[in-house]
Amino acid sequence: MALKKIRIKDIAERAGVSVGTVDRVLHKRPNVSQPALKKVREALKEMNYQPNMYASALAYNKSYTFYLIIPKHDSEAYWEEIEEGAMKACEARRDFHIEAEIMYYDRFDDQDFISTYETCLDKKPDGIILVPSRLEVTRQFTDLLHERSVPFIMLDSYLPDLRPLSFFGQDSFQSGYFAAKMLMLIAGSEKEIMLMKQMKDGRVMSKQQENREVGFRHYMRDHFPEIKITELNLPLDGDKASWDLILEKFFTAHPGIHHCVTLNSKAHLVGDFLLRTNRRDIQIMGYDMVGKNAACLREGSISFLIAQHAYMQGFSCVDTLFQAIVLKKKVRAVNYMPIELLCKENVDFYTRT
Repeated sequence: MALKKIRIKDIAERAGVSVGTVDRVLHKRPNVSQPALKKVREALKEMNYQPNMYASALAYNKSYTFYLIIPKHDSEAYWEEIEEGAMKACEARRDFHIEAEIMYYDRFDDQDFISTYETCLDKKPDGIILVPSRLEVTRQFTDLLHERSVPFIMLDSYLPDLRPLSFFGQDSFQSGYFAAKMLMLIAGSEKEIMLMKQMKDGRVMSKQQENREVGFRHYMRDHFPEIKITELNLPLDGDKASWDLILEKFFTAHPGIHHCVTLNSKAHLVGDFLLRTNRRDIQIMGYDMVGKNAACLREGSISFLIAQHAYMQGFSCVDTLFQAIVLKKKVRAVNYMPIELLCKENVDFYTRT
């Protein structure tokens, strides 16, 4: 049975006030006495009134621009999936005049991050989707957002002290713990494994990777303390030729290593090297379903990938801002993405949704 539509006139009659008073209450306008406000609210509760937020938002006919502030990246990277998801969400909400603008910053350059967020603030954003930089400089930005009542969502790394509207990403500690557990299903008899990192000035790319490593080492310490974890850095500012030299030297010096892991999306740097040098007795485990990683997975130089639905993260961030800002709905504060394991046999069935 269809529910009867509740009109403003019906609410006014139940409350014993004018139609204009009900309209002011529903739209949170001033000049409503406390007795009248109480009567209207009681009537709304008795009638189980549910406002049609979609219709109201459409009638308002306002446009909204959300800004996505993310690190500069290579093509085919995890971040491209984020961008595509965000744009798809805008397309899905096009009737509400939602747009998303993407701004990039150098993750290792604090001043570049500051310049980027200052430019963003000058544009008077309606909402922000933010991949945080270092805590100290990110806090400067988020403090300004709170002062200006601009809602923001954190992506990739969760920093609850900064009080975001919402967060989308994996539980990094559990993700790293899971990575170690899965790796040890095939590497449990090894004496040594390689942990590949990409660093600049002694820093990895994100707090997320730091937390993944904490989880990874926690599992290894508790369950396989006898296995040596040997680190290898492929510098972020290097190139294919320099990385090849580093990898050749490493595997020559460590002939007993047959399993490697990286906690970022660049497993293909090692996987491609292994294929080109015909080292079929070595495999790497990594993160993210990006094209180059998937190709190595199919060819067998990558054993597992942990996926985290980057496309859906981008889509959900924009949609959550839409729900909170346009429809005035309460949204979930923490949204952990699935920790999913991909291998050669199931990679072609992995979908974005």
